[in-house]
Amino acid sequence: MPRTGPGGKPSRAYRSAQRTAQARDTRQRIIAAATEQFASAGYPATTMRSIAAAAGVSVASIELAFGTKAQLLKTTIDVAIAGDHDPVAVLDRGWATAAQATTTVHDFLTAVARILRPAMTRSAGLVLAAYGAAETDPALRQLAKQVATQRAATVAWIIDGIGDRATLRAGLTRRHAIDQVWLLMDPAVYQRLTRYRDWSPADYEKWFTGTITRLLLD
Repeated sequence: MPRTGPGGKPSRAYRSAQRTAQARDTRQRIIAAATEQFASAGYPATTMRSIAAAAGVSVASIELAFGTKAQLLKTTIDVAIAGDHDPVAVLDRGWATAAQATTTVHDFLTAVARILRPAMTRSAGLVLAAYGAAETDPALRQLAKQVATQRAATVAWIIDGIGDRATLRAGLTRRHAIDQVWLLMDPAVYQRLTRYRDWSPADYEKWFTGTITRLLLD
């Protein structure tokens, strides 16, 4: 029970904390509802009204918190890739620090793939929804480009991590190494293998590390 002093300041602080918690809960419910609908129905068929109904909020609440439907999709992708709602960049997280502390390519790639596997499982459908809608929706073209650029930045970090621990195959440039791993990390590759070829996420994780080793290293 919060104590209330003269002037009611502690009570106001308590109510402020309550409002913050409620806003956080509402935001997370919206993101969860949007994630499910974007991934299952696609971007065009998903409406702000349907997300609002599933989250138990008003359309105005979603617009106040996220702005447009495109911005909401971007948020769902960010949360899906990260696995939580913390506003911390992917490469500033603990797993990246742990990966950097490894000494061998095998251990480095194992640390990367261990994070990549669940991130792909959570985010692949959302990213593909953005790519598909970007072909006809101008509001999503910039988002699709941004997502692809972010993947390239992550891949460059991976390639540099490999280069710190081993020598790339003779004649292979850093740019071509980035391009090859960028393709391996395409969400379409993950979805096609897991959805149409009956691969498990664990199969993808093992293939990812093994393929990088075969492609990039002598």
